[in-house]
Amino acid sequence: MNEILKVENVVKVFSARGRETRAVDGVSFAVTQGTTFGLVGESGSGKSTVARCALRLIDVTSGTSIIEGADVSAMSRGELRRMRAVAGMVFQNPVAALNPRMTIRDSIAEPLRTHTRSGKRAIAARVDELLDEVGLSRTHAARYPHQLSGGQCQRVGIARALATRPRLLVLDEPTSALDVSVQAQVLNLLQDLRAQHDLSYLLISHDLDVVRYMSDEVGVMRRGQLVESGPASEVLVAPRHEYTQQLLAAMPETPGAIPLHAAAPR
Repeated sequence: MNEILKVENVVKVFSARGRETRAVDGVSFAVTQGTTFGLVGESGSGKSTVARCALRLIDVTSGTSIIEGADVSAMSRGELRRMRAVAGMVFQNPVAALNPRMTIRDSIAEPLRTHTRSGKRAIAARVDELLDEVGLSRTHAARYPHQLSGGQCQRVGIARALATRPRLLVLDEPTSALDVSVQAQVLNLLQDLRAQHDLSYLLISHDLDVVRYMSDEVGVMRRGQLVESGPASEVLVAPRHEYTQQLLAAMPETPGAIPLHAAAPR
């Protein structure tokens, strides 16, 4: 299968007050077309920083991120703009990710105005199509983020990310700010969309249940390093690294806490 994203030996060092913090330390992995790679680890492990480096939302200190064969770190501003039409991101806090002064229709239309040459009618039709795809009614389009629930705002975030028909989505803790019942609905929606559009996901999560449900491949991060990676059926069943074993052993035994296989209401 073709690799849509390849992260090679990425290092990210943050400097503040004369001190350096190595947030990401030589991380490498690949996401193949049509699959989900789940990056899991506790808070502060560097997984979200890796995600931002992958899309060059922040610059790497060293290493490369390659999307569809092109080195993101070497792209010009124009090339980056075109790349972001094929590689989008869904953020952790769905309410904060939306402009509070923009209607839902305008929020979803914004990437279409930025990255395409579509006319007003085409954009309006695409927004209606996206609302349908993420399970929101047309009546939501005239509302503002504060008038929606957290789950509805995350659906808007997903619609925005899908607007330009990307092939890769980075999902940064997409359900951690949501109630458990809403988490299941959003995860099922993401699975449906992946199947419908042959999407590839880089999933960032601290929740092993979410990673297990969503992922084909899994990478485990600790203190900025990728300590283990491989098929989810192996890493999450018979982990080799002691840290992965500890993560699995620490999981609370709460069967059915997230009814992931329940049909998602639309």
